[in-house]
Amino acid sequence: MAATMRIDATSPVASRSPSPMPSMDIESLHGEIENLRRKLEDEKRKHNDLTLNKMAEKLDNVPPIAWKPRRILKGHQSKVLCVDWSQDKRHLVSSSQDGKLIVWDGFSTNKEYAISMPTTWVMTCAYAPSGSMICAGGLDNKCSVFTLSQDEDASQRKKTVATHTSYLSGCTFAHSDQQILTASGDCTCALWDVESAQIIQSFHGHERDVMAIDLCPSEAATFVSGSSDQTARIWDLRNGDCVQQFEGHAADINSVRYYPSGEAFATGSDDGSVSHPVKQTCSHTSSGYEEFLVSLALRMRNGKWNIPDKLFAVSAV
Repeated sequence: MAATMRIDATSPVASRSPSPMPSMDIESLHGEIENLRRKLEDEKRKHNDLTLNKMAEKLDNVPPIAWKPRRILKGHQSKVLCVDWSQDKRHLVSSSQDGKLIVWDGFSTNKEYAISMPTTWVMTCAYAPSGSMICAGGLDNKCSVFTLSQDEDASQRKKTVATHTSYLSGCTFAHSDQQILTASGDCTCALWDVESAQIIQSFHGHERDVMAIDLCPSEAATFVSGSSDQTARIWDLRNGDCVQQFEGHAADINSVRYYPSGEAFATGSDDGSVSHPVKQTCSHTSSGYEEFLVSLALRMRNGKWNIPDKLFAVSAV
């Protein structure tokens, strides 16, 4: 019979524990970290990397702009929550707390379509790149697509593409009529196939409601999201990974918008500030607003913003 070795609790084998790392090793690791940090700073200086504040010091001050309304489109009976332009630069769609979705002719101010949604608080809407479809959703937890046709009532050509477990806070066509990107109060974003109404990719990581999304204009595979968890995150549409996370706000982020070049984006928050991080470079915050910032659009030529009233204005430079 094989002998069994019995180890007593007081024996050296039983009481043996991992030896602590020598202090010299810890010091050498700290030194290596500092050396790497210095190398990174040297590389930044070689490439003339500057903060946004430093870059802005070299620019001339923007002269005052005299804004004036060109058209006032009347028709909603409650707060207008979202507006989106068609790529034809003439038509636009609006959604409202009155449960209506209206497609407008921005030149004549005529209503071309008025669609009743199954819920009040239609929180988001978007035009398809082709101009032949629109999508919208809100407290019904769904994103519905409507095909616009002169021969048929648009409300009769409704298709439910996306369904979340909480309200829909944002939706946009993902660079084509075939895919839609949505954001929801269930803390997730999702990419959907319009034809099959099936989910393609989901995006998990936010800890609270996702309030806004925007597609990167220069990189078709990325988008940014803003959340009530006070963070903004950049995502990879192909694999659902969070590429970068930005912090700095002290309250909910309600709006995100990419700069036209795609090199930066802006966020608007309940803390009364606008932050405009530059990807992988810096973050700058502009404070001093007395009221909550509900929406911010850097592409002002497109005239896309929300106005908490029964009317909304379309302006152009």
